[in-house]
Amino acid sequence: MDRRTFLKSTLVTAGAAASLSLPALAQESSAAKPKALLKLSCQTGVCPGKSFEEKVDNLEKWGAAGVELGAGFNPSEINKVLQGRKIKVSAICAADGPYIVADAAQRRRAVDNAKRILERAGEVGSTGVILVPSFNGRKDQLWGGEAHKILVDQLKEMGEHAVKCNCRMLLEPLNKGEAWFLRILAEAAELCRAANSPGAGMMGDFYHMHLEETSDQGAFISAGKYLHHVHLASRTRARILPHQENSDYRDGFIGLKRIGYQDYCSLECGCRGGTNPAEEVPKTFRFLEKQWEEAIV
Repeated sequence: MDRRTFLKSTLVTAGAAASLSLPALAQESSAAKPKALLKLSCQTGVCPGKSFEEKVDNLEKWGAAGVELGAGFNPSEINKVLQGRKIKVSAICAADGPYIVADAAQRRRAVDNAKRILERAGEVGSTGVILVPSFNGRKDQLWGGEAHKILVDQLKEMGEHAVKCNCRMLLEPLNKGEAWFLRILAEAAELCRAANSPGAGMMGDFYHMHLEETSDQGAFISAGKYLHHVHLASRTRARILPHQENSDYRDGFIGLKRIGYQDYCSLECGCRGGTNPAEEVPKTFRFLEKQWEEAIV
C-alpha cells in the first residue's frame, strides 16, 4: 500500500465513522496518551569498548537507557553484565528471513529461527526482534496479495510465540534500494493490524524514512500504537552519527510525542572517519536530547 492509497482509505474510513458516531470519534481522539519518552539506545557495533561490559559502562556513563544487540548473543552473559543496572536491552537486530519466498521450506526455517531468537530475546527483556521480510536481489521473492497473506499469517504465528516470550516481532520498512516490498511505515502498520496480535509490532528508521516518506511526523503518526523501536542515523548514505551531519529530527520527534511513544531510539550508524567514537557518541546523545526538547507539540 502506497501513502496515497493509505491516506485515501483513511479519509474514507474517517468520513464514514464520523457520519455514524461523531461523539465516539471525539472521545477516541481526546483519549489521554502517556507522555512520550526519549530513551536513547545504541547498537553494540556502534559503541566503543573492548567487551560488552565495557560498552555498557560507556553507554551508562553517557546517559543511554538501552543497548541494542545482534543475533548472536548469550542471554546468561547479557543478564550477568546488566544485573543491577538501569540500562536495558532495547531491540535485537536479527531474523532477516527470507519470509516471502516461493519455497515453503525456506519460509518455515525463517519463522522457526525467528522463534528461537524470540525466546532468547525474551530472556534478556528485549523490546522486540527486528524482521525484514525480504531484501532486494531475490528472484524467488513473492509479491502482491500472495506475499501479503503469507507475511500476515507468519506474523500471527510469530506474534503468538512472541507473547509467550514476553517480546515482539518488529517489522522494519527499508528504502527501495534495499527492499521493495515494505518501504513505508503505514504499510507496516497495516500488516500489524491485519495480524491482530499484541506480539506483532514495527519500527521506523529515520534514514530510510528520509528516502521514502513525505513527513517524519506523519509517518510516526501513521504507525501509532504498533511502533515499538526507532533507528537513528544521518540522512545521507554515509549513515554516520546524527550530529556529524547536523540532521534535523525534530519533526519526527513531534510525531513520537503525539503518539506518546514509550520505547527506544537507537543508534544504527557509523562514525565519520578520523573521529573518535568515544567522543562522538556522547555528543550525538546531547544533540538528540536538545532536538527532543525543541520538538514542540
